[in-house]
Amino acid sequence: MNATSTSTLRQRSSIEELYKQSQYFTKHLQYQYFSDSLTEFVTILNSNRQIVFCNQPLVTYLNAVDANDIIGKRPGEALHCQHSNITPGGCGTTEFCKMCGAYRAIMQSQQGKENIQECRIISEPDTKALDLSVHATPFTYNNEPFTIFALTDIGDEKRRKVLESLFFHDILNMVGGLLGYSELLKDASAEEAKEFAPIMSKLVSDLSDQITAQKELAKAEHNTTKVSPTMIHAKTFLDSIVLSLRMHAVSKDKTITVDPSAEDFIFVSDDNILHRVIGNLTKNALEATNINSTVQISCKRKGSEVQFSVHNNEEIPYEVQLQIFQRSFSTKGDGRGLGTYSVKLFTEQYLNGEVSFVSNKDDGTTFTVELPISLGTPNNTQSKTSEMVESVFA
Repeated sequence: MNATSTSTLRQRSSIEELYKQSQYFTKHLQYQYFSDSLTEFVTILNSNRQIVFCNQPLVTYLNAVDANDIIGKRPGEALHCQHSNITPGGCGTTEFCKMCGAYRAIMQSQQGKENIQECRIISEPDTKALDLSVHATPFTYNNEPFTIFALTDIGDEKRRKVLESLFFHDILNMVGGLLGYSELLKDASAEEAKEFAPIMSKLVSDLSDQITAQKELAKAEHNTTKVSPTMIHAKTFLDSIVLSLRMHAVSKDKTITVDPSAEDFIFVSDDNILHRVIGNLTKNALEATNINSTVQISCKRKGSEVQFSVHNNEEIPYEVQLQIFQRSFSTKGDGRGLGTYSVKLFTEQYLNGEVSFVSNKDDGTTFTVELPISLGTPNNTQSKTSEMVESVFA
């Protein structure tokens, strides 16, 4: 994290110091009135990156009682970043902070340079994804260094870019394929038409899957996804994943298998949502796998939990690992995010589970999804869950 020492990054101001610095700005009512009239979230940070002033739009956005609930926190802590409490030093002191646009902008400001970055945050405990543009500007007051730190929500812009990418790239490619084959059909023989039929059917199926995936993700983010628990046979479920992807374009010249040691048992979850989760992870693994390599999926029961895993032999670059579940991050280029983010969203918000991964040069990459053996009642779960649980596990 630059050349700044860890002890310096952890250092915090006393309550007395924070109060004194806060008074520098709150005593000037014109500053407060002006900043409250803006649509951006505006804060002022001290040299320890702690908030000493913020405007009303941020207070409202965070559902805080007043600015005093925010004073003293660092930006990631105020926004409930999932990484802000995993080390004693808090926001700005974790490995993940190396890739954080907010941290980078603030550090540049503290070196006397104005800086603008994009910042992706997943907040806890609601797994809410934030896409922000952050603007850090250095200034001095009473001979003390501060940073004006402004944040703008660009989530709608990011979502629009993703949708544009899907519709203008992926979906139009599929439509183009369909148009090409439909033109060929005009002069095709009966034998050629028979050959084209399954290809066109697959293109239509992929087109439908893309549209459905975006529709389901939008519902999930707006908390309107309905969970429908059902009894699932583990091995049968894995076989269905293999079957659905074996003819997919990402499987070309690659192999997808079920681990021979995978266990077979019955559990209760939402089959459609889980298929989307494990299917997405498997598709990602296939995309990252070299030609003539294998992706292996597996499952086992661990007490009251179900554990699914997806493995391939490639290592994920370290800087990618630090951003893997962020909403708009993608290794495929600008506007191509949402894959692993949607996996995390569906797993944690709707299946009451957890998703994690390990990746290194020797062992490759394994994504793991752990779920309860019996799905409880998150969100809109239907009421028959308890009856199914009693019948399966009695």
